[in-house]
Amino acid sequence: MTFERLKSQVESIISKTTLTVNDRLLDICRLLENQVEYYNWVGFYFRNGTKEELILGPYVGAPTDHTVIPFGKGICGQVALSNTNFVVPDVTLQDNYIACSITVKAEIVIPIFVKGQNIGQIDIDSNSPDPFTEADERFLEFVCTKVSQIL
Repeated sequence: MTFERLKSQVESIISKTTLTVNDRLLDICRLLENQVEYYNWVGFYFRNGTKEELILGPYVGAPTDHTVIPFGKGICGQVALSNTNFVVPDVTLQDNYIACSITVKAEIVIPIFVKGQNIGQIDIDSNSPDPFTEADERFLEFVCTKVSQIL
């Protein structure tokens, strides 16, 4: 499925106001993990109030022990500080990578902004080496912009 076709499905999920925010986020995770072959783990992390840490939100994929991530630690923690996208084509080449599974080969993390503040991110792991392109980045930025509207 193309990213353009997925955009309308993301918008449809976002517009379902009868569902809780967490249910809509989980539905987005399910959609992405099911429709993009190389998205093997899809989840959201959010800033834990005023603490300098992220807490795991809705996700799909293998269970993870990484439910709290300090700012600066791992790819997600680095994005919490940098406020920029982080694409990792090969996780074995990252010194500050937090290994979730031995099957993960690549990761992409895109921040979510609400009123100019980085409040969280979407995190995607892939079991394929170097699968992410600029099209993935633009699509996931779109997803994060839509998600920011319901937070």
